[in-house]
This record gives sequence, structure tokens and C-alpha cells, in this order.
Amino acid sequence: MNNQQNKALRKPTKATLSKQIGIKAQRKVKARRDGGAGMWFGLGMMGLIGWSVAIPTLLGTVLGIWLDKHYSGERSWTLALLLAGLVFGCFTAWSWVNKEDKAMRDSNREEDQDD
Repeated sequence: MNNQQNKALRKPTKATLSKQIGIKAQRKVKARRDGGAGMWFGLGMMGLIGWSVAIPTLLGTVLGIWLDKHYSGERSWTLALLLAGLVFGCFTAWSWVNKEDKAMRDSNREEDQDD
């Protein structure tokens, strides 16, 4: 066996275990103190993401219906603007979720570096 395999097979020392327990305890205390994200926070985020997709889609549809009534032609403005609103809403939701995910990861990295 090589040196890395020997390290993997060794039992963790008391110091290592106590350090890991300390880190987990600090995270728990911080989560309780900061009032971590609960169930209502998660439901609110789902609603926010849903509305950020639904509103542009509905606005595109309404504008498309209005344009079809006043400027009818071979192509449907309703369908085109519905799709445009949907794409815009999905992009907005994705960028917001991506930003929140990055903030959470950065926060976790800072916590790990403090330890």
C-alpha cells in the first residue's frame, strides 16, 4: 500500500474528531443565530422564481394580442412575444438563482477559512 492509502485507512485521531465536531457546532450556532433559511423562505423563493417567469410571459402575451388586433399580418405577434417573454423570464430566474447560489458558496468558503 502506498502512503495515501495508509492515511485513508487510519482511524481519525481525537484531535481531528474534536475539530470536526467543533466546526459543525459553530455552523449550527451560526444558523440558529442568523435564523437560517427555513421552509417559508424556500416557498417564498419558489414563488419569486415562478413570478419572475410568469409576469414577462403574460406581458408578452398581452402585448402580442394587442398587436395582432391592431396590426394583423401573416405571423402571430402573440406567439412570438409569448416565447420572447418566456425566454426572458427564464433567463431572469436563472441569473437570480445563480447569483444566490454563488453568494451561498462564498459564505460557506468564508466559514471554512475562518476555521
